[in-house]
Amino acid sequence: MDVSQPDEQQVSEPKGARARTRKLMLETAIALMQQGQTPSVSDVAEAAQVSRATAYRYFPSQAALVHAVVDEGLGPILNWQSASEDPETRVLDLLSLTMPRVAEFEATFKAALKLSLEQWAQRRAGTLGAEPPFKRGHRVELLQMAIAPLKNKLPEVKFQRLAKALSLVYGLEVLIVLKDLWGLEFEETTEIATWAATALVRAAVAESAA
Repeated sequence: MDVSQPDEQQVSEPKGARARTRKLMLETAIALMQQGQTPSVSDVAEAAQVSRATAYRYFPSQAALVHAVVDEGLGPILNWQSASEDPETRVLDLLSLTMPRVAEFEATFKAALKLSLEQWAQRRAGTLGAEPPFKRGHRVELLQMAIAPLKNKLPEVKFQRLAKALSLVYGLEVLIVLKDLWGLEFEETTEIATWAATALVRAAVAESAA
């Protein structure tokens, strides 16, 4: 879809007003996604009572919009850091920060996952067209950062193997498996994810010591 270019008046729009408009669109998109929808840029523009031209200036594609909403939902998780040099402590700290946030924005993240799966099917069918793909992947950087103290203690292939294994017990998919499939409450879901993550890290540490 062609996107209108901002005119001179729009370019000179006060920074404060631009920030408020973007915030309004994000809040509107989050509200829609928390209801289980995966809105297009036009859907959000209509709900926020913003012109389509303005909406596409902030978010040129559905993928860009959903990516911004996901980042908004993740919030402090994206800025996570740890002063600890113990990989187990770091992983558990990341989990304790992440799980409540994922549960709070569960519907939003599921809507984003739905878009990712729909685009995968469209790409295989050759019907995705020029729509930019929605890419997921924050957990890769976060988990690699969490186990960073093992970087020089494990061969690279085993370091990456641990990060990949931890990705199975981190994030939205944990809720999908343990909450939706097994019917567990949040507390037990978190307990099992923590137990699995601890076991994986300890196994890797033991392997590095050997």
